[in-house]
This record gives sequence, C-alpha cells and structure tokens, in this order.
Amino acid sequence: MEEVKKFAETVQPYWAVVEPVLTVRTEADYVRAVARLNALLDEVGDDATHPLYSLLDTLGTLIRAYEDEHMSMPKATGVEALQYLMEEHDLTQSDLPEVGSQGVVSEILRGKRRLNIRQIQALAERFHVSPAVFI
Repeated sequence: MEEVKKFAETVQPYWAVVEPVLTVRTEADYVRAVARLNALLDEVGDDATHPLYSLLDTLGTLIRAYEDEHMSMPKATGVEALQYLMEEHDLTQSDLPEVGSQGVVSEILRGKRRLNIRQIQALAERFHVSPAVFI
C-alpha cells in the first residue's frame, strides 16, 4: 500500500499536465486529440527513435476508442478507406504521389504493403480525415 501511495504522490504533479492529453471523453476532447495527433505526426513523422513516437500509438488508440464508441463509422480497413476515398474523389493510383509511385500504391491496395506513418499523415491531410482512418 505504501508503494501505491508513493507512486500517486510522484505522479500527481505531472498528471494535471498529462491528463488532458490522454483524455478523450467528449467531442471537444476528440477534436483536440486529433489536432494533437496531427501535430505529433508533423513533429515525429516515422522516426521510431523519437522520444514521443510511442505517444502516437497511445493517442491513436484513444482516438480510435472514442470513434468506435461515439461515431457511427462503418467498419473498414485503412486500405478500404483509401479505396473509398479514391473512388469518391475520382483518383487513380498515379494521383497519390504523396503515398509513392503507382506501383507502391498498387501494392498497398492489394495488401502486399502497409501504409507507413508518413503516408498516413499525408493521406489524412489530403482527405481532411483523422489519421486513425488509415490505421
């Protein structure tokens, strides 16, 4: 019990700063979380050695949990979402240079290659959607 008390005393001063970043319970929290995730993607990119890299995953998970509970989004993989958005915007594989060459886009759409963080960020910005759509 003493160990828990020490832990709480150690963490409490920092929690006031961290808690708003890790709380996604309301629409306003969600909007802020998506903005933070986009800013983190700009800062961290796909640099797995960046000190905040794991925060991308954590924040993405929190955003996804909120979306799953509060938003009626059809279940789709990131590739399915990309295919849908390409169709809606009348785009071909060659129209996505931010993802890579036509061959790279083709491999992604066929499931032979996964989207990386840079590509997810670029697609989220292009289509004005949460990066979580492509995860």
